[in-house]
This record gives sequence, C-alpha cells and structure tokens, in this order.
Amino acid sequence: MSLALYAHPFSSYCQKVLVALYENQVPFEYRNLEQPGNMQALRARWPIGRFPLLVDGERSLPEASAIIEYLHLRHAGPVRLLPDDPLQALDVRLLDRFFDNYVSTPQQKLVFDVLRPEGERDPHGVAEARRLLETSYAWLEQHLADGRPWAAGQDFSMADCGAAPFLFYADWSHPIPSGCTRVHAYRARLLARPSMRRAVDEARPYRHYFPLGAPDRD
Repeated sequence: MSLALYAHPFSSYCQKVLVALYENQVPFEYRNLEQPGNMQALRARWPIGRFPLLVDGERSLPEASAIIEYLHLRHAGPVRLLPDDPLQALDVRLLDRFFDNYVSTPQQKLVFDVLRPEGERDPHGVAEARRLLETSYAWLEQHLADGRPWAAGQDFSMADCGAAPFLFYADWSHPIPSGCTRVHAYRARLLARPSMRRAVDEARPYRHYFPLGAPDRD
C-alpha cells in the first residue's frame, strides 16, 4: 500500500481528508497520531508539525485541501470531488475556502481561547469569532436558498468534505441559529453521509478532548 495518512481522528482537518478518502474507498494506511512514534515520524517529514499529512511513496503532502486535490489527480474514484469544468471547479474551491476561513477558523478560535490560561484569554477576539460565525451561518442560509443539496450544487464535492466536520464542530461551539433551517438541514445531510458517519464514529473515543464539552446529540 503506497498511501499513508498521518492524522488524528478528532481533528476536523483530518476528518476533511478522511471523508474524501472514504467517499472513494481509497486504500491507505491510517497512522493515528495517538499511536507512539507517529507524531515524531510526521515531524521528520513535515517540521511544521501540522496534520493531516499524506505520504505517497516519496512524496509528503500537507494541507487538507491540497491533499484532496492530489487524491483527485492521482487516486481518483467514482465520486468526482472537483468538477472537470474549470469554472465549476473554481466555485468548489471558493466554497472550500469559505468553510476553511469563515467557519473553521472562528470555531477554532473559540476552542483555543478556552485552552489559554485565564489571564491570557482574548474576549474581544472571541466576540469577533462569534460574530463571524453568525455572519457565515446567515450567508450560507441564503446560499442554500436555491434548493441545492450540496455546497456547490447537485454534486458532493471537496467543499462538502470540509463543510462536514467544520459545521459539525461549529454547531457545538456556537450553535447554528434555529432560524437557519437550510443550514441545519445541510449539516444533517452531511452527517448522514456514510463517509462522515464513519469519521464521526472513529472520533467518538476522543470526545473528552473537546474543551467546550461535547454534546450527546450528535
């Protein structure tokens, strides 16, 4: 087996890649970072130390979006996570960045702030992160108003691979307003996807890591 993934099951960015792998049933070796030696091996290949990291033979590739694009090019399957049409692919990439920058980033701000010592917390930054999430939820609610089932239209794509874990954790951290009915329905569709269900189930043993408290509802 040539593919290996250094990842932690509870990481949203790792889940983003896992969803892409599971969608197309791509065989790979799962190098769980909970296992001894795997974090050191990751740092030897990628000194930045961030994960996930995909290894394909001699190639080591960090960054979740880049990994999914690489899988699309070199290990493609029946689920086309990027459209062949360049403009449609651009729409997918734009939405991928939306979920990364305007859902995941402020959600992680809320989590990381709780992990800081009491005197080093950033209430202003937390308030800004909550406002950004509210704005993002409202924008997504309108974006989904045309009845599209997935972020970029009728087909599940790379954008949905990120949306699945990011909205999953964002709703834990700063709940999606009840009035955003389309966003709630979209999140439910994402969580019903077998690839995401698998990622969620693999992460269940680590829910005690979530510093804001993991709810029992998901």
